[in-house]
Amino acid sequence: MTTEPRFIQIHTLHGYTAALLNRDDAGLAKRLPFGGVIRTRVSSQCLKRHWRVTTDKEFALSTLKVPMAIRSRETLGEIRRLLSEDDRVSPELAQIAVEALREGGLLDKAGSKRRGDEALHTGQAVLLGTAEINYLVERCAALAKEHPDEDGLRQAIAEWLKTEKKSKNLAALQHGSGLESALFGRMVTSDVLTSRDASVYVSHAFTVHEAQVENDYFTVVDDLTSEAGELGSAGIFDTELASGLYYGYVVVDVRQLVANLEGIKIDNCFAGDTPAERRELAAKVVRNLLHLIATVSPGAKKGSTAPFGWASLMVVEAGDLQPRSAADAFREALAQHDPAAPLRSRAAERLIGELKALDKAYGTKLSRCIMSLDDVTLTGAEAKPLPELADWVAGLIKQGHC
Repeated sequence: MTTEPRFIQIHTLHGYTAALLNRDDAGLAKRLPFGGVIRTRVSSQCLKRHWRVTTDKEFALSTLKVPMAIRSRETLGEIRRLLSEDDRVSPELAQIAVEALREGGLLDKAGSKRRGDEALHTGQAVLLGTAEINYLVERCAALAKEHPDEDGLRQAIAEWLKTEKKSKNLAALQHGSGLESALFGRMVTSDVLTSRDASVYVSHAFTVHEAQVENDYFTVVDDLTSEAGELGSAGIFDTELASGLYYGYVVVDVRQLVANLEGIKIDNCFAGDTPAERRELAAKVVRNLLHLIATVSPGAKKGSTAPFGWASLMVVEAGDLQPRSAADAFREALAQHDPAAPLRSRAAERLIGELKALDKAYGTKLSRCIMSLDDVTLTGAEAKPLPELADWVAGLIKQGHC
């Protein structure tokens, strides 16, 4: 019996040594209480950010030739800059245009009457696709040519935005809000922009053992004064470093991803009359995402910690049942030292054991593949290197069954 690959579940183990992967408001490694002990963690926002902005890898999202997006509080300033580029629109009219966009409710439902530079900064970072930004620039530039006076342009943009809310031309742009929103969603209160449901769900990664942190005290030597024979330093600092093996969990809702990318109804994703080509882009996105999850490392202070680690274990599951995390495998924190087996292999066995227990209790039938640096096996899961594992998942999505 075949099933839809509606959900792709990805379980990983990543090891990092002497790194500051994700800082809290005090500059310390983020923490998580779990199972009666404190763990170090990496937030989902941090993980998604690094996967999203990576550009120097073969499998970067930017290589898919799908318009990306810009998340910023300064997007209106960027629109003003683009309008003024090459004397396309006078600086004065460009300013009026972005003020009118904001007053018309582009970035929030209530709009804003702020003028001048204050009008360029939004209260929070808003995600706009490059296609959306280009469309707004083109429309404002055309209206500026038709209405070269300030009052006329302000009124023209206000009227156009009212029409836009009804026509939904902006919402109909192909990949208008960018690939990032197709993956991780977008929530807006604007009447003009459209919210979008996320298709990729990312948990906070946490150590499978108790937090292992150290306060790193260091000094900066002044080359010139030390050559003159002076003792001391140019500065004394400290930072927190952590070492650990982290469990991570990601779910891809394939139906939602295809709907976000192709503009088709969710229920039609795997319909018999939906050609496989309509799922091809989603398959490529998930293939690239698997490579990013396995190989892209988060981390502050990269220059002094080199926090680069690849996954030591990746279990990928495909099926149409409700997703479930295997985090409970590590509710009892693993001991750092055990003469019987290394920590990494014990963590892998604990994760595999949790999945087997879930199978026994619920009788779940999932297609699985596994990539591991350690000698672990999972019944029904073929061991594959990462490139083949990623291609296997992409193939399931495109063919529409597993």
